[in-house]
Amino acid sequence: MARTPQDPQIRINEILDAADQLFFTKGYQATTISDIAKKMGVAQGMLYYYFKSKEAVLETLLDRHASSLISEIQNIICLNNSPSEKIALTISTTLHKASYKDGLLLNMLYDTQNLHLKVQLFRQLELAFSPWLLKIIEEGIAKQDFCVSHPPTAVDYILVIVDFLSEALYQKTSADILSFRLKMAEELIEKALGAQEKTIHILL
Repeated sequence: MARTPQDPQIRINEILDAADQLFFTKGYQATTISDIAKKMGVAQGMLYYYFKSKEAVLETLLDRHASSLISEIQNIICLNNSPSEKIALTISTTLHKASYKDGLLLNMLYDTQNLHLKVQLFRQLELAFSPWLLKIIEEGIAKQDFCVSHPPTAVDYILVIVDFLSEALYQKTSADILSFRLKMAEELIEKALGAQEKTIHILL
């Protein structure tokens, strides 16, 4: 008989872990609730007790990745690095998270049937992400590393560039072109922040 954890969150995490593996190996569209139940060795009805659909599983899985990303960014804020380094680390961390399992998250988000989830997740990340980017920019202004007349606009601009780079990763852009896009992104962000040239280095 399958073990029933006392804490429902333990079971939810088990479902998400199983779904994450199946979405990677079989693809999101090819995976069914039945597949997830079989992988866990539980009855299909147990999954429906926690999630009403496969899309609900995906949505919660994306939320988990988003929460993990925000947690990592909060840790970056506390580092002793310069504001320029913190901006670069924040963007690099976001792109690394987007590249998880050979772009699994991006593949699911850019799936035509899931575009509404992409909009929803990106909006969620924007709301959670913006205050932390703003904090870094304000730190840079205070240290005279940045010269920005309207920090919230600079935040929006950076988010657009992150979205642009994420799409390049989804399209599996060649290394040469991706390198060119990263260099241009660095230069544009430096100009948007009034930072010195070659102080922002985005790593993938």
